[in-house]
Amino acid sequence: MRMIETGDLWWKNAVVYCADIETFYDWNGDGCGDIRGMTERIEYLADLGITCLWLMPFYPTVRKDDGYDITDFFGVDPRLGNLGDFVELVRTARAHGIRVIVDFVMNHTSDAHPWFKSARRSRDDPYRNYYVWSDTEPKGTGKDVVFPDQEDSLWELDPKTGQYYLHHFYKHQPDLNIANPKVQEEISRTLGFWLQLGVSGFRVDAVPFLFADDGAPGDPGIFDPYEYLGDVRNFVNRRLGDAVLLGEVNVPYRDQKKFFGGNDGDGLNMQFDFIGMQSVYLSLARGNARPLAKALRQRPKLDITSQWANFVRNHDELTLDKLSETERQEVFDAFGPEEDMQLYGRGLRRRLPSMLGGDERRMRMVYSLAFSLPGTPVLFYGEEIGMAENLDVPGRFAVRTPMQWTDGDNGGFSTAAKRRLPRPLPDGLYGPERVNAAAQRHDHESFWWFIRDLIYTYRQQPEIGWSTAEVLDQPHPAVLAHACREKSGWVMVGLHNFGAEGCLVPLTLDGVPDGSALVDLLDGRAAYPLDAQGRIELQLDPYGYRWLRLLRPGDAPIV
Repeated sequence: MRMIETGDLWWKNAVVYCADIETFYDWNGDGCGDIRGMTERIEYLADLGITCLWLMPFYPTVRKDDGYDITDFFGVDPRLGNLGDFVELVRTARAHGIRVIVDFVMNHTSDAHPWFKSARRSRDDPYRNYYVWSDTEPKGTGKDVVFPDQEDSLWELDPKTGQYYLHHFYKHQPDLNIANPKVQEEISRTLGFWLQLGVSGFRVDAVPFLFADDGAPGDPGIFDPYEYLGDVRNFVNRRLGDAVLLGEVNVPYRDQKKFFGGNDGDGLNMQFDFIGMQSVYLSLARGNARPLAKALRQRPKLDITSQWANFVRNHDELTLDKLSETERQEVFDAFGPEEDMQLYGRGLRRRLPSMLGGDERRMRMVYSLAFSLPGTPVLFYGEEIGMAENLDVPGRFAVRTPMQWTDGDNGGFSTAAKRRLPRPLPDGLYGPERVNAAAQRHDHESFWWFIRDLIYTYRQQPEIGWSTAEVLDQPHPAVLAHACREKSGWVMVGLHNFGAEGCLVPLTLDGVPDGSALVDLLDGRAAYPLDAQGRIELQLDPYGYRWLRLLRPGDAPIV
């Protein structure tokens, strides 16, 4: 086991907010969001209760893949600002108690990156081995392409040199050869640069493609991707002891454990729980909590320096690829029956409010669940006001429309003409005239205030982020009952009803002293005494939810 500096594990009970600078707020009125605009909105995020801001790519780009086709890992896209603006953003965020993490996208570059432009000049170019080349096109790779609507192979012929280069994503995004020590050195330089500018860590893009040996040239087994992942974590923690690596790892649970570093916990600090997320949508489609309960029982236990990231929606398609074909079709039928709502045959390009027909009961239940599960909650911008997608926007970008700040022109995002915006905003029921931050902040019954109260309640119970989950036996198929337990003895029970009918929920907590009670953290701190055997029955409304903290005799009152 390698020694790991853990530092302050602040991210164990953080609240993470993902935003795209380009679509968040346009400060200078040119139609494009910018870093100055993001800085102007830091107070908004602080008021909401956010403690960590995750920025999607803002680097120089050819703009073929929404910033993920990077031409310079050390710069800022001039449309968004400059490095001075970035440093000021980080400083302002820190002053408001918000850390900043940035997207780390070094599994590939743009084909316009200077490295690749040099590499394709000849087979002897110094940058040639920064990428993965083959004299022949390996067969049978079509099934592995990430974007099947755009590509039919992982390999593309470079006519000048007569070799094929590897690209797991688009052909204009050639994969880097991570096994090359020179590329590893470039990765370290890049990580060190942004840490020096004040970031608190990285959201690591497409981890299974970055730390993989399937495309590495040379003898199999020479390059150990998991050992190298541990080296990256060591480097980051040497530079900043409390830095975090949050990984995008959409693989089965057993394989996710490898990316955490196995039982040693010397890999990624955090990973998104894609399996749990997909199970939530299957449970929603069925009105039955059992698919999610099954997933939570299979969720691996982690060491103290590792963490799950819980999320309802991210910036890509809502992937359902780990469900069976039959299960996936159930979710499609329920939440995306039209072909235009689906993407790549594996996911949905919709946000939760439109999928649920605007039913706030179900929306509130889902977010309550996400915050109540052990782990760190992650929000995608606009979720806090119930933003929906715009299906007129192609592909995954349907959910990446400008933030809806007011009911004014362009939703208050920009004073520029509509044609200059990055993408058109939704209209109708989910347009900014009906869904915007300004109106909801003035309405204490709004969805924004619900999310804010949820965040503050979560932050008042930091043990949630350090606890382990236990699924409690439950006779009602629609109800998920889970207990969060922390080693100090702290216990919280979460109840969530996926069904349209209310029910009386029986609970039993073993080993509880006589005179104990459950205190409702979301409903006025009402207390419900347990009997001598630790039993109780509680009413749960249709699509209802409760957070119930155990209060033992002699404990200080919960205020």
